[in-house]
Amino acid sequence: MSELEIQVPAMDGGSYKVRIGSGILGSVWGRIEADFGGYGKIVVSDENVVSAGHLAKLLGGREVDSFVISPAGETSKNIDTVTKIIEAMEKACLGRDSVVVGLGGGTVGDIAGFAASIFKRGVSVVHIPTTTVAQADSAVGGKTGVDSTVSKNAYGVFWHPSAVYIDVSTLGTLDERQYRAGLVESVKHALIADSGYFEFIENNIDAILERKLDVLEKMADYNCKIKGSVVEADPNEKNQRRMLNYGHTIGHAVESASGFELLHGEAVSIGIIGAGLIEAKMGLSEPKRSDRVRKIFEKLGVPVTIPSNLDEKKLMELIRHDKKAVNKWPKFVLLEKIGTVHCQEGQWGVDVGRELVEQVLAELR
Repeated sequence: MSELEIQVPAMDGGSYKVRIGSGILGSVWGRIEADFGGYGKIVVSDENVVSAGHLAKLLGGREVDSFVISPAGETSKNIDTVTKIIEAMEKACLGRDSVVVGLGGGTVGDIAGFAASIFKRGVSVVHIPTTTVAQADSAVGGKTGVDSTVSKNAYGVFWHPSAVYIDVSTLGTLDERQYRAGLVESVKHALIADSGYFEFIENNIDAILERKLDVLEKMADYNCKIKGSVVEADPNEKNQRRMLNYGHTIGHAVESASGFELLHGEAVSIGIIGAGLIEAKMGLSEPKRSDRVRKIFEKLGVPVTIPSNLDEKKLMELIRHDKKAVNKWPKFVLLEKIGTVHCQEGQWGVDVGRELVEQVLAELR
């Protein structure tokens, strides 16, 4: 069992610990008890995590209030699920001295964090991410939220965790599709912030796909440091933090339009390819940059084109409802080069015309 610890900035000027290791899940509850001994506790998880044995491993036979989300996945990421969690907390007589422990992937973390943020006007949350997408991105940074019937993450707040525990060995239970799709967020981090990390992914792609634990620990370290530095500069996503949405503007629209049949990472891979097409048309693309990105995605086996059954008008409508939209149209995060996001007049989002976006959507087919 190996382990490392880093500090990630929080909104209030403080910070929280992210502990990264392999085989540490069985020791995490003891650490939570040490930090929150007198607090009431509830674990929020889902049926996939339970069947994988992670909840049993975490609790080690202890009797702890738990809420298991069913069905697992994006279709449960809504206000109704949050209401049920809060009512379960009330029935357990939990108060403001409570901690919500989110054990699972990005959907579990978003739901658990949002429930914690609004229960009794806000209680602590601890994240234990068990998927590639959650360990790379969603467990760190304080974003929470659930979907409306119109768009993704329509309800949400920034609510930073009190601690994060990343056990990369939990990734061994993911099915191949989930595992590979979640790696797209790691590629995104490399593209926006660290060309050296991008080269690391290129050079170690086979070991990554083989789930080599030492490589996965290194990736978790890269991801948390990149995410932490961006959040520190812009905790409430007023400007620079928008760079974390690279590929997500088109990606979220594709994900929603598919009825969430596409996984988040699969939709974002399409969105990143789309962003690359926009960059090329705006004269921002480096020679062979898109080829390098596409080669990694092809190795991961994630999609790089929009499914033919998705309606272009629906996609444009969803882009208009993007949570970052101003005057019913979002700015797009674009790259200058691998590791560097284009900054336009001090803004980390670029004005891209509707006609150009429509052209790119057509080409993505």
